[in-house]
Amino acid sequence: MPGDAPRPRKIIHIDMDAFYASVEQRDHPELRGKPVAVGGSSLRGVVAAASYEARKFGVRSAMPSVTAKRQCPDLIFVRHRFDVYRAVSAQIRDIFTDYTPLVEPLSLDEAYLDVTDHLWPGQTATQVAREIRARVLETTQLTASAGVSYNKFLAKLASDQNKPDGLCVIPPEKGADFVQSLPVGKFHGVGPATARKMQAMGIQTGADLRVQPLEFLQKRFGKSGHYYWNISRGIDHRQVRPDRIRKSVGAENTYFTDLMTLDVATEALAPLADKVWRHLAKHEIRGRTVTLKIKFSDFQQITRARSLPQPVSSQDEMLGIACNLAAAVLPDPRGVRLLGITLSGFDQETAEADDGQLSLFD
Repeated sequence: MPGDAPRPRKIIHIDMDAFYASVEQRDHPELRGKPVAVGGSSLRGVVAAASYEARKFGVRSAMPSVTAKRQCPDLIFVRHRFDVYRAVSAQIRDIFTDYTPLVEPLSLDEAYLDVTDHLWPGQTATQVAREIRARVLETTQLTASAGVSYNKFLAKLASDQNKPDGLCVIPPEKGADFVQSLPVGKFHGVGPATARKMQAMGIQTGADLRVQPLEFLQKRFGKSGHYYWNISRGIDHRQVRPDRIRKSVGAENTYFTDLMTLDVATEALAPLADKVWRHLAKHEIRGRTVTLKIKFSDFQQITRARSLPQPVSSQDEMLGIACNLAAAVLPDPRGVRLLGITLSGFDQETAEADDGQLSLFD
């Protein structure tokens, strides 16, 4: 590399294929080859994961179960077993750490690995990715897809290219070009709302994003504008961090029947606050911002938040803030199908070293 430019890193992104559903198909042979959804089949059920057989019918995670059943009449629902998924995830993580201590889990089923300084002479990151996938299959009887590149953004994009049970490598000389043809909705860090906003501006692909001036992106997207400018050029300076700091802790619940009154909603917030506070107390962390999430019966979702100048001092205080936020928008004639409480704004000194993203049901 010329001058003082850093040498390219060697990043692997491993993503298990339809993880929860694949575990169920592994443990229940009668489910193999059939469309399977992990989650509840009730009117209020939500799909936590779908097998590839179900995905062919458009079934996706976070989809209401009634919608999934409508799209795939033969869909088989199975109850989640998160104790099993966590145990399998621990097996997989043990394999990762045989190759590098720089492992950053994103959830139970995916992680980044930085193997730049942990390769044997003559060994390549692609060889390591192949070996990891083979060991995961041998150990768990489950398949994993892998992406290999010189940064996190491209490695994650690559792992999605040849799913399931695939491998994709994006070398430094092809990174910028690889991004150009992809829809912006495929980019990690560009959520559905941001993708729609970009599309409304005529930004459909990476090539469209790349021609936008940095000043324009910063004006329209704030501090994320510089990130979007970089990724449209295949640039991502984020490090793989095994000690990644958790930014928030939350809990939510979908209800079998709509919550129609403020009193009922505030009662429903109490167990959520208890769940969040127990996690905070266990890890001795405190936050300043309480966020209330509400999803109405028509699936419209809103959030309301309040930040304090000092950390929230008790579970009762957190619950009280959430109830006050609820009182500003409820009751609503549509009724509430989902409530959630999240605490964020952690102090760096007390923030938890992240073991990975909490799952929907954690």
